[in-house]
Amino acid sequence: MRRLSLQHYIDGVLAADRMVLARAITLIESDLPADGDLAARLLDALLPKTGGALRVGITGVPGVGKSTFIDALGMHLIRDRGENVAVLSVDPSSPISGGSILGDKTRMERLAVEERAFIRPSPARGHLGGVARRTRETMLLCEAAGYRNVLVETIGVGQSETAVRSMTDFFLLLMLAGAGDELQGMKRGIIEMIDSMAINKADGDNQPKAERARTEYAAALHLFPASPDGWTPRVLTCSAIEGSGIAEVWQIVLAHRELLEANGWLARRRNLQALAWMHELMSLGLDALFRGNRAVAARLPLVEEEVRAGRKTPFAASRELLTLFHR
Repeated sequence: MRRLSLQHYIDGVLAADRMVLARAITLIESDLPADGDLAARLLDALLPKTGGALRVGITGVPGVGKSTFIDALGMHLIRDRGENVAVLSVDPSSPISGGSILGDKTRMERLAVEERAFIRPSPARGHLGGVARRTRETMLLCEAAGYRNVLVETIGVGQSETAVRSMTDFFLLLMLAGAGDELQGMKRGIIEMIDSMAINKADGDNQPKAERARTEYAAALHLFPASPDGWTPRVLTCSAIEGSGIAEVWQIVLAHRELLEANGWLARRRNLQALAWMHELMSLGLDALFRGNRAVAARLPLVEEEVRAGRKTPFAASRELLTLFHR
């Protein structure tokens, strides 16, 4: 497919042309150096039009129904509030083939056919944090295209969910009731980062269990240190299937936004996120330069084998490769 000009990309994104927006996202996800240069110029040009969206990260335990919940939440934003929404949904990539299912549009049946919804599934491709490598840049493109609500659906609860926290304004954790000892299953690192927790599938016979879980989680959250931004995490129940509790979840998101705008923490958080983003991109760039060095590329497989066989320590191996890189 013929690559568009920079101005064509700019005009198309600002006009909310979904086809151009999709191609712009493909451009910034590309690993080709020429695409990287064009992508950087595109993001610089669109930067003044970004920052206006409410950015919400959504994660949860396996089977909690993240896609169904986002489908219900998106429909609430569109039909009940008259707004639009962009969903950046990350599919887990296979560690063997690198392939990804990318089936989120089929799991969000109602949103997939809404004109005011834009769903972009992207493969994680092994990137830590449950988000794709260019999720932040994709978020900016969606904001420039006029989407005022950006929902980031992560792979699930893992070891590096701080990446989600580092790019969103609000971090929501979805949980289930009756799936074992809920409190024992809480991951402290994630719990300390959340702004709210919702017990999903609170319907039918599961409703009493969900309410008990809500009470237990709310009590447990009081044991954690207070957040410096002045916000106290809330816990509530909802049913994505029935649509109950969805509006209440969004009201909490709005209350959080109002507080952080009033006390200055929203701007502070986004400034820190921008710096963290820059540092991450520098690390990725340096790693690419290092691995692309001819001397390093020639020696790396041999050094890796020596470390694997126990003939060389990782410390000595890294020093050798870094010395080659600096020559």
